Amino acid sequence: MASPARAQGREDKVTSEAIGVASFTFRRHLKIEWGHCDPAGIVFNPRFFEMFDASTWLLFEAALGVKAQDLATTYGIIGIALVDARANFLKPAKFGDMLEIVSRVSEFRRSSFDVEHRLSVNGELAVEGAETRVWAVRDADNAEKMKTAPIPAEVIAKFG
Repeated sequence: MASPARAQGREDKVTSEAIGVASFTFRRHLKIEWGHCDPAGIVFNPRFFEMFDASTWLLFEAALGVKAQDLATTYGIIGIALVDARANFLKPAKFGDMLEIVSRVSEFRRSSFDVEHRLSVNGELAVEGAETRVWAVRDADNAEKMKTAPIPAEVIAKFG
């Protein structure tokens, strides 16, 4: 079925609005080790951002079937650069706890996307996190710089 804009003879324009919302989710379990913690045995909050980063790369590996180290050669990118990260800390995670981390792309745009992370301890939500990332390529005019590029439709499609 044609979109209303096409039915009226206008071309749809890609804007900063969402072009895809993904349904694919990635789950993993992580045991909290002493190195994740402060001296009180509670996870040091910046460590959660490391967990988000690792979960995003694992999410992409699972959805695309390509190892993180092969994304560059497979898709001609430098990577999926982080441009914003945020978190709400709802409940402490402690030494010895088993975390369940559930990650998904909540929105794709032309060259950027948002990833949501939900970390639970014993079934209770402990941390909500979110990242905004960009599909990054090397700038053709200056190889020392990077720039964003459109996310390929086949990549978005693999996230369902």
